[in-house]
Amino acid sequence: MNSPPGGARSPRRRRPLPATTAAAFALVMAATACGGSDSDDGVVELRFSWWGSDARHTALQEAIDLFEDQNPDIRITGDYTDWASYWDRLATSTAANDAPDVIMQDESYLREYGQRGVLADLSEFNGVLDLSGIDPNVAENGDLDGQTFGIATGVNVSAILADPQAFEEAGVEMPDDAAWTWDDYIETSVEISEATGGEIVGTQGMTNENAFHVFARQHGENLYDDEGNLAFSAQTLADWYAITERLLEDGGQPSAAEGVEIAAGGPDQSVLATNTGATAYFWTNQLGAVTEAAGRDIELLRFPGETEHQRTGMYFKPAMYYSLSAGSEHPEEAARFVDFMLNSTEAAQVVLSDLGLPANLEVREAITGDLPPADERGAAFLAEVEDEIVDGNPPPPIGSGEIVTINERVYQELVFGNLTAEQAAEQFIEELEAAIGSGS
Repeated sequence: MNSPPGGARSPRRRRPLPATTAAAFALVMAATACGGSDSDDGVVELRFSWWGSDARHTALQEAIDLFEDQNPDIRITGDYTDWASYWDRLATSTAANDAPDVIMQDESYLREYGQRGVLADLSEFNGVLDLSGIDPNVAENGDLDGQTFGIATGVNVSAILADPQAFEEAGVEMPDDAAWTWDDYIETSVEISEATGGEIVGTQGMTNENAFHVFARQHGENLYDDEGNLAFSAQTLADWYAITERLLEDGGQPSAAEGVEIAAGGPDQSVLATNTGATAYFWTNQLGAVTEAAGRDIELLRFPGETEHQRTGMYFKPAMYYSLSAGSEHPEEAARFVDFMLNSTEAAQVVLSDLGLPANLEVREAITGDLPPADERGAAFLAEVEDEIVDGNPPPPIGSGEIVTINERVYQELVFGNLTAEQAAEQFIEELEAAIGSGS
């Protein structure tokens, strides 16, 4: 279940910058002539880059058209591609001193581009870029070393998706998500599987690192600290893997081979989508896709353990970030466009939840009635848990994108019985520390 919160790339693999372009980054620390330029008619020309589907391209182009209608002195060219090609293209253009003026960023690369001097400090655009309405749960997620290198396009939250019909068919009550524990989660999952003779599995299982992140936060830890080092213990990770061991042993989740195949299929092949399971972990903005595939109403639940340990672990995650090139010839005009995308209800009514539910709280409230039913339920869930969210997370360190493949590899070794929970935790930490250049 490595589908992204932004809902536009699958599987969720983050590719490291090519060595040649990474080395060339040293040449752009004082970048000057990049991005947009002036046209013959005196209109400022900017470039805005993003990744995603054709539907996203259509929506963002419509938002650009709205902005240009209100700002005839600025013309914006969209520079878009799929996720697989985006980062190579961005690295190459940046190394060639031709970075887009407005850059869609992902948390895995924000620190790298920020520390290399490629991104502008957004806090310097007071009076042009208004950040006062941004959800405080994500307002500082793009901050690094006292500078703001990115601001959230929108927010998502990780949650348990549950099929009430599956619970009813199994004769099992839906859990009280305001109080259930991890033991409750395991026991409920096993009970559903046993009651249906395995025709409905209790849970798809917690197969990715984002779910562990919630568990670590519940224990007062985190994936990374402000300096980019690992901020969780081996014991906490081993305890996390032990949950999977128990579920596999008692039949609460699919077998190793089935589980790996299901997880690789994304939301459309999940146990919820195929009506063969009662619960699964996804991001709130994926509720619509899962609901449509399932042909049933799917409910959102809090993670187990939110009241069991030191603190709540669920968090609001920026779907993506808006960033500005430090070398743009027209930084104020670029900031005006980002301000429009963040704070304009008109733009939000076009984009809706494609970039996450709007980061601006007033804008989010204003467009809730325009959302499709599933996204409207997602917005209501965010509002319900908002007061329970403790804080956000610092930008991940350089190299952290490797966590996806590391987790997939270690998780498979665990479920196939080649590693114990303790051994899996040790291998995961060793490989991730090597990826980010850290060590204890």
